[in-house]
Amino acid sequence: MAILLGLFTRFKRQIETTDKQTDDSLKTHYYKGTFNQVFDSVEQIFKEDADCHVTTVSKEHGEIAVDIQKPFPCFLIATIVSVKPMETAVDFTISSEKFAMLGTYPELKKRIVAYYKRISQVHTNIGTGKNY
Repeated sequence: MAILLGLFTRFKRQIETTDKQTDDSLKTHYYKGTFNQVFDSVEQIFKEDADCHVTTVSKEHGEIAVDIQKPFPCFLIATIVSVKPMETAVDFTISSEKFAMLGTYPELKKRIVAYYKRISQVHTNIGTGKNY
């Protein structure tokens, strides 16, 4: 049964990071910093990425929408939420309409993990999930 579940997961075309994810790398990441600091850093990461085109920035809602062109077209929404005065949570939702013979999930996951790693280079990662 686990093998079958793993096979179906591979062909998912959407990933959403949350506190309740079973995969630790896809849990909500919490960073030390104010909302404005983290939001501006995340926005800058997407603007500097040649594969990304920032389509919408809504600081009031804490969301950044991004079109990603490579390795295949996909759409990402970054959600930044202030939890405490110096603690900010970052979540991603990424999806693609492309079908791949070997599945798109691994590539989508790799991209989310890379973004979390880039944010961690700028801000101190406090932990992941609710129970950090």
